[in-house]
Amino acid sequence: MNHLLPKQPNTFVSYWNVGLLLHCSLVLFLLETVFYWNRLKDAYYHESLYITLWWLSCVLFAFSHIFLVIMDAWSRFQNYKRVKDHLFAHGFTPQIAKHYRGSKCQRNAVIVAARELGLEKEVLQYYRRHGIKWFHFIPQFMVKDPFFLFKRYFWSRTFMEKYYEPKFNYQQLYQEISL
Repeated sequence: MNHLLPKQPNTFVSYWNVGLLLHCSLVLFLLETVFYWNRLKDAYYHESLYITLWWLSCVLFAFSHIFLVIMDAWSRFQNYKRVKDHLFAHGFTPQIAKHYRGSKCQRNAVIVAARELGLEKEVLQYYRRHGIKWFHFIPQFMVKDPFFLFKRYFWSRTFMEKYYEPKFNYQQLYQEISL
């Protein structure tokens, strides 16, 4: 497989591609926080306590999501690095795609890793065969378990993936192969 390694993007480009939806969400939550903050300041001076508390809760909701989205993007990047190493070492296996098919962001991490190794077609075919469409954004676990917010697996797998040190230096491998 090494002799077919496509040109590798730098780490920032890979991070951006893996978390594209999350980065867009981050911008929206930042804008939303500013919007709610301005409404809160206005309500504090001109509205009742109930209206002020309403805008305060909106600010806190949007502001807290900024950190959750950042942590989610970090976790997806750890998934991406792990999956890329697996795909490079073993090629495409249905088990790896199955393990990460639960959410759009996790699937995107697999797809980006596969694209960078020239295996995107196999991954997309796998997800298509299992009825997963591009617009399936809501994670399956949220539908299956409405109390997911109170489960440890949700917090650890969604926001707190451990740092993964890649086993291969793809930039260097590509340069060696292209010589």
